[in-house]
Amino acid sequence: MKNKNKKKKRKGFQAGNMRCPYCGSTVVYRSADGIYYDNSKGMMLYVCSHYPQCDAYVRVHAGTRIPVGSLANHELRTLRRTAHQYFDQLHQSGYMSKQDAYQWLADLISAPLSEAHIGHLGEYYCKQVIEESRRLMDQYRGRKNKKQFRMVRGGAAS
Repeated sequence: MKNKNKKKKRKGFQAGNMRCPYCGSTVVYRSADGIYYDNSKGMMLYVCSHYPQCDAYVRVHAGTRIPVGSLANHELRTLRRTAHQYFDQLHQSGYMSKQDAYQWLADLISAPLSEAHIGHLGEYYCKQVIEESRRLMDQYRGRKNKKQFRMVRGGAAS
């Protein structure tokens, strides 16, 4: 007979169970104070316990303990930011819908749509997102400019 009073295993993220992918140290859950220049929103992070020697961290979704991605050092965080800037242009420009952009990302990284998030990407896939987003936007701008050129000259915009 099963003991009904047994505590249920808590689902979710536990900092003590996480290890830094860079140095192997434990990860702590803490305020972004002292890491973020301005933490007026009270952001929380998972941070390598050897911070600042190892500067790996990831923020959590506001009001939760769910990380926005995976722990990353300065270089990878910078690369992810850049990848997101290029990726966002795909839907913000009107080239594709936001849903289509995330489906494109899922296809690019060969992952299910539910796992298509730049916050989980490593260096290789960030570079792929940047390169492919640039290529698509260059094609889009080229077609747009051709149409505008034809319209100015009085030709049909096809």
